[in-house]
Amino acid sequence: MTNGYNNGEIPEPSPEEAQPESDTQQEAIVDFDSLPVEEQVAILQRDLDEARNELGQTRDQVQRSQAELVNFRRRTEEEQVVVRQDANRRLIMSLLPVVDELELAINHLNGTDAAASWVEGVKLIHRKAYGVLEAEGLSRIETVGAQFDPLQHEAIGIVDSEEQPSGYVVEALRNGYKLRDRVIQAAQVVVAR
Repeated sequence: MTNGYNNGEIPEPSPEEAQPESDTQQEAIVDFDSLPVEEQVAILQRDLDEARNELGQTRDQVQRSQAELVNFRRRTEEEQVVVRQDANRRLIMSLLPVVDELELAINHLNGTDAAASWVEGVKLIHRKAYGVLEAEGLSRIETVGAQFDPLQHEAIGIVDSEEQPSGYVVEALRNGYKLRDRVIQAAQVVVAR
């Protein structure tokens, strides 16, 4: 293999190229052992100070990087929780009408002559479905007897009532639900005047 020159010879650098470019390069050429002890100590002290400064900067960078990594991991875990909760929310919202319809059927069957075993079967299905939703963090919003809260209740009507004070819920027309602390379906209610 050749180095690009004839006869394998490498040309000598010109005198301009061989000269150091600055005074600092000339200092590097000076034999350290030939310097007086005071200068050696000063050079070593300067090098030690530079090394300590560099170590401090590196330590700061490492600490910042570690803190950023911890924050990144925390944010990523929080985002994953939010994504899972949102997926559950959509599923639960699609199941809520089923639970409400079962409850409505139960309420209408209690006063009829339907077979008792059939009624108990529907009640059991309702309890199981609602139990699954509760396990996922679903809770029913308090309605009848609770003070009207526009963040949780949707007023469908207002009636005069001797049973409840003004501003309190008299009747629930549709159940309201929270998924953990977030309202996913406001309760439709009738409020006392």
